[in-house]
Amino acid sequence: MRGFLSGVFAAGLGLVVFAAASAQPNQRFDYLVRGDMFAGFEGDEEAFERALTLCERTLAENPDHAEALVWHGAATFFRGGRALAAGGRDQAIAFFSQGLAEMNRAVALAPDNIGVRIPRGAVLLTAGLAMPEGERARDYIRTAIGDYERSLALQEPAWPRMSVHARGELAGGLAEGWSRLGEGEKARAYLTRMAELAGKYADAANERLADPTSRRRITCLGCHTSK
Repeated sequence: MRGFLSGVFAAGLGLVVFAAASAQPNQRFDYLVRGDMFAGFEGDEEAFERALTLCERTLAENPDHAEALVWHGAATFFRGGRALAAGGRDQAIAFFSQGLAEMNRAVALAPDNIGVRIPRGAVLLTAGLAMPEGERARDYIRTAIGDYERSLALQEPAWPRMSVHARGELAGGLAEGWSRLGEGEKARAYLTRMAELAGKYADAANERLADPTSRRRITCLGCHTSK
């Protein structure tokens, strides 16, 4: 379960930062919350509480604030993983259910906001990949793929101008998701896009293209640890 928790944190850094870089200036709630949220994912309880308080205060003022809602849902889902690791199964289920409902509502409120789509996708892809094979894991991965592919469609005209990190994380996440669902050709298409990038993303994609059974990480390669 520690792997699940660290995976959510890694996905947050690798993919929510991508969303932040893509959002318009008047949509930058993530600037206010992400530092404390990431610190909380690493174990800083005071920072985590500040992030939750900011989300809750924002939602008290505007219950339909989609970005505050998706971040609160992601944090609540994360709390579910932490509760499960501590042996609190019932509490974990409650947190997972609440977090998922909040993230889903956020996307329903703002389906074309990348700053909403990517956080949900990051959390659910990480969770789905960490879970044992099963329909729930596949549902999480399908939802995440939908979020990433919608985000890619919205960003396609700007793709050449996006950073290598942003492009690599998005293409890599899609490749991982489709691979887990057994869709090898779709995974290969995104790996091919990733292989066109520079440095470690191209290296990781080429290795996976040469050996689809490789388990070497192909995401979370940019602004933080890739272990």
